[in-house]
Amino acid sequence: MDAVRDSTIVLLTLNEIDGLRKLWDRIPVARFARTIAVDGGSTDGSREFLAERGVPVLDQSIRGRGVAFRVAADATDTDRLVFYSPDGNEDPADIERLDDLLLGGARLAIASRFARGSQNEEQDAIRARARVNQALTWIANTLFNEGPFVTDTINGFRALRRADLLELDTSVKRFPIEYQISIRAMKRGWPIAEVPTIEDQRAGGESKAVSWPVGKDHLKVLLTELPGARLLGGGR
Repeated sequence: MDAVRDSTIVLLTLNEIDGLRKLWDRIPVARFARTIAVDGGSTDGSREFLAERGVPVLDQSIRGRGVAFRVAADATDTDRLVFYSPDGNEDPADIERLDDLLLGGARLAIASRFARGSQNEEQDAIRARARVNQALTWIANTLFNEGPFVTDTINGFRALRRADLLELDTSVKRFPIEYQISIRAMKRGWPIAEVPTIEDQRAGGESKAVSWPVGKDHLKVLLTELPGARLLGGGR
């Protein structure tokens, strides 16, 4: 039998009972030292579903993915953390692949929806969300990255070492936490690795990301992180 990984699967939940029921048997909980959930106040049975399966459910005093990332880091003691949202979008098979990238030397591992061989859920002709994501990613690479081009700086399906997450000293409360992590990793010159992922449709529930407010929040993060940008003479 393969050794259990010194890593924690962090389930980010807010009313995701449909996704949990659909995906639970595919989440590799037995292969990881711990699985925990950070919950933003579910009322649809998500908390009870997880508790029945022995998964500790941690509460957030303040809603938001950024808060959830820090709650998880404070509550765990394993070497590595893999952040996974059981909403149907993210492929559970990539959980171990992301952890493998860290074991291979990456300081940040991202499941990319835009790398060669990947697929994102937005398949219509306009693809507005995808285009905005790619634009923000291009800006981050241009301003902060001296390593290989990162194709998806925004996806929340990612992994990093607990100590590295704490070192980044993140401050974002909501969705742009991933963008801030990516930019700060770039500024430090950390090796970033990606695995192409197949993003499926949501399994019920509602998306927590409202396009315009989330877009504005990403721009705020970008402006906050500008000190140290390569094109402004900061470099590394």
